Amino acid sequence: MHSRSVQNACAVLLIVSSIALACYQVYDIDDVASGVLMYIAQAFLLAGSIFGLDYYVKKLTQIIDGKDKNYPKRAP
Repeated sequence: MHSRSVQNACAVLLIVSSIALACYQVYDIDDVASGVLMYIAQAFLLAGSIFGLDYYVKKLTQIIDGKDKNYPKRAP
């Protein structure tokens, strides 16, 4: 459980830092450098994969355990 909260905190921190960096570039410099755009893209990709992977694993576990209503329980 502790590692899951660390992953969520890192994902949220990546999103917040990306938005803050983009806002700083636009308001202070009036331009967004290509390196900043690359950082934003990588941060959003990593944060999305952290959140999306967790959803996929939970859904797969529900299907295997037979707790998902959309999939019938497998016969033994």
